[in-house]
Amino acid sequence: MPKPDKRFWNWLLLAGGLVLVDQFTKLAILARFQLGESLAVTSFFNLVLVYNPGAAFSFLANAGGWQKWFFVLLALAISGWILHMLLAHPEPKRQNFALTLILGGAIGNVIDRVMYGAVVDFLDFHVAGWHWPAFNVADSGITIGAVLLVLDQLLSGRRPDAEAK
Repeated sequence: MPKPDKRFWNWLLLAGGLVLVDQFTKLAILARFQLGESLAVTSFFNLVLVYNPGAAFSFLANAGGWQKWFFVLLALAISGWILHMLLAHPEPKRQNFALTLILGGAIGNVIDRVMYGAVVDFLDFHVAGWHWPAFNVADSGITIGAVLLVLDQLLSGRRPDAEAK
């Protein structure tokens, strides 16, 4: 395994920054809102405090409690794999940026699961009475990172002889 270099530490710093922003915003919401309370910000966006014991779209939310530790262990395993990838492959910038966003998001949500037993969600977008499931900064990092990974693979596929940088 290669020794961590400056690029590796920069990726970790970025992931840590995402965790800090995620946790700061969640603490701000927890200090201001009661469970289920909502504040209309625009005609299509509310701040709301909800807890999600499941995964995306409340997958396994009503599974009886075992899912908390399952998702903690899964996120930690994925985080370990991402750390390995960042260390072993320091060059592909698009890929590593995407992995770093996923890492920061995963750690942010692990903190919630351990501290609160569920993930704190508070961003509520809606249109014509239809609400997107509430989410948070960590979820945004995971989603954006996943989309960037797919785009990186598509862009890299066009140039098989060139590594995405």
